[in-house]
Amino acid sequence: MTLVNTLNIYFAKRFALWIAGLFVGCTLLILLVDMLEVLKRAGEREEFSLFGALLLSLFRVPFLSEQVLPFATLFGAMISFLALSKRLELVVARSAGVSVWQFLAPAVVVALIVGLLAILIYNPIAGTLKSWSDDLAVEYLGNQRQSLLQARERVWLRQDSPDGEAIISAGFAENEGLTLKDVTIIVFGDDGRYSERIEAPEAKLGDKRWDISNATVYAQGLSPRRYDHYIVSTYLGPEEVKENFAEPETLSIWQLNGFILVAERAGLPTHRYVLQFQSLLARPLLLASMVLIAAVVSLGFARFGGLAPAIFGGVISGFMLYVATEVTSDLGSAGTISPVVAAWSPGVIATLLGVTFLLHREDG
Repeated sequence: MTLVNTLNIYFAKRFALWIAGLFVGCTLLILLVDMLEVLKRAGEREEFSLFGALLLSLFRVPFLSEQVLPFATLFGAMISFLALSKRLELVVARSAGVSVWQFLAPAVVVALIVGLLAILIYNPIAGTLKSWSDDLAVEYLGNQRQSLLQARERVWLRQDSPDGEAIISAGFAENEGLTLKDVTIIVFGDDGRYSERIEAPEAKLGDKRWDISNATVYAQGLSPRRYDHYIVSTYLGPEEVKENFAEPETLSIWQLNGFILVAERAGLPTHRYVLQFQSLLARPLLLASMVLIAAVVSLGFARFGGLAPAIFGGVISGFMLYVATEVTSDLGSAGTISPVVAAWSPGVIATLLGVTFLLHREDG
């Protein structure tokens, strides 16, 4: 085995251990904070228990910890570079003729592998566990579920039926969309004109119909009428409803393409789902860019000294990249810019900037 291969394996192990260590540590911290928050909000409920809080948090944490992965990569790479510099291992490697690109390569490869594992394995598991946590939250928390889990904005669905089209709005969906809460349904007749508006606390999908409980019906020219049970017909089946009400973050890369096609046929905007799909594809590049940023802010420590500036530079760089990612994601979700551009631009720009700074510093 050559010297370069031995060094590559050694550097790759160091980077992988630090990234894994920071990720696990942050995940445990998130688990502790989340469990305390669950206990704080629902601890007084008789049917709730410490085991319930732990189980609910365990199911939620993989989904929450996905957001930590880029920062675990950034700071794991920074710590690795600083540790290698402090022990003069990078100095020895440079004196042996190893360029900055050669000892950066193992870290970049590790980041790319971590990114691939994250989108192909970890993300689908996290999405499934998130769905389980939502079901548990309904069982344990009842009406407190929405505020605790910070449910997204109202969900919308346009449907067709034998009686005409209808637009359905719900405060949130349970059981993957088969049960809707805080429901408003606007029904149009066969001629496309407004027919009636239905408001109810709950609607459940039955056999080609929505079964609505305690409905209040507002029809044009008539006073409001109340019904203990009301039915709205639909052509939608359980699978179509599940796909239309699924949150983008809970869908794996294997499900998103099919969902986008179904959403387009249902007339729903697909910006958020295309953005999620492209963001997953871009994740390995984003993690690789974090390694390059870590190299830019850390490698100067070996030559000029100063641990605090290196750490400060890493924090600022990570924060700026996070803000840029959030801004482009918001613009992409709203359809202001292309979701493809929104998903890929932070990683591409960070990678180009990192390579430019390293070329100027090391080879310039």
